[in-house]
Amino acid sequence: MIELLFFLILVFIVAVISSKIDKLPISAQMIFIFAGILVGWLVTGYIDVTKPPVSTIVLLIAEIALVLVLFTDASRVNLGDIKLNSLTTRLLSIGLILTIVLGITSAILIFTNLTFWEAAIIGVVLAPTDAALGQIVVNNKAIPSRIRETLEVESGLNDGLSVPFLLVFIAIGLAEESFSPTGYFIQTALEQIGLGALVGISVGLIGSAIVIKSRDKGWITPEYQRIAFLVLAVLSFIIADEIGGSGFIAAFVGGLATGYITRDAGKVMMDFAEAEGQFLNLTVFFLLGIILAGLIPFISWQIIIYAILSLTVIRMLPVAISLIGTHVSWDSVLFMGWFGPRGLASIVLALIALERLGNFPGQDTFILAVFVTVFFSVVAHGLTALPLSKLYIKRNKSKN
Repeated sequence: MIELLFFLILVFIVAVISSKIDKLPISAQMIFIFAGILVGWLVTGYIDVTKPPVSTIVLLIAEIALVLVLFTDASRVNLGDIKLNSLTTRLLSIGLILTIVLGITSAILIFTNLTFWEAAIIGVVLAPTDAALGQIVVNNKAIPSRIRETLEVESGLNDGLSVPFLLVFIAIGLAEESFSPTGYFIQTALEQIGLGALVGISVGLIGSAIVIKSRDKGWITPEYQRIAFLVLAVLSFIIADEIGGSGFIAAFVGGLATGYITRDAGKVMMDFAEAEGQFLNLTVFFLLGIILAGLIPFISWQIIIYAILSLTVIRMLPVAISLIGTHVSWDSVLFMGWFGPRGLASIVLALIALERLGNFPGQDTFILAVFVTVFFSVVAHGLTALPLSKLYIKRNKSKN
């Protein structure tokens, strides 16, 4: 209860001075993760994120947050615009795959105690980016719109695109841990992906069509239209989960379908994302801080090296390779490569892996690698978003 009281008071204080914070080289996520660490040291003490009830509570809050983020971000995407923006297409295809491959390879080389599939889930979980940690960048109108839109759309879609890879590697891990045929588990993973996509398309198309019909007849108010879309997001997740599909794939595909049918769905959902969604986001980072408080003594040099590589080489090299031939300046390539922060999606995907796999040999290394990388990202991108944006804008203007 003390933790909850501290959290709510902090939310109120940050809300009251939010415009001042926006002008500083820090982010709200940074404030809450450090506050969580402080509470963990002074009040909570060490907690095991893999054991109930902690794992259940944290996973539930994180899952709700990610489902809404997946649906909201996907609903805002205009599929036609993606085809026109070659930068986005390249980052979501070549860039994402190279990031996963490089992340897996680096994990194998650095963490010699891990099996291939354990290294693989680290690489996949840390592949998605989080635009919420770089809002200063994507909201800065002085930065070229093509660069801003590319980063925003990339972060909105690469978390959903990473889920199928994670499900496949979890399937391989389950097969190896249970000494069972890998084919059965991979088939199950593919069924989860397929059923999730089917549910997402069905709920998104049918639900959004009903909302449009109601709106045309003047039956629905703007407030309830927002609620209707939120319900579609959660419905997609629950229905898919109940029939054996991936709820996250369903939420992601449902968002795409809703955005395709209802062109302004993304705008409606943004009203939620900027208020209630932000509250959930900050809750997750506060809880992560509490968890990190107990993990800090166990951080090794290998974990630190991997975290640094994940935010630099593992992210920036694939971006540079994927943008070859696009005539994007090196300033822009480096800028886009650096602003690929790891955040909410990585936290939730890690928790999903822990829940599905149970206890496994490389579990401690996995938890440390993911959570420490997210922590480093919150700090590094929070501190650099404002100054590097100003530097990039200045250099961009001097060339024009």
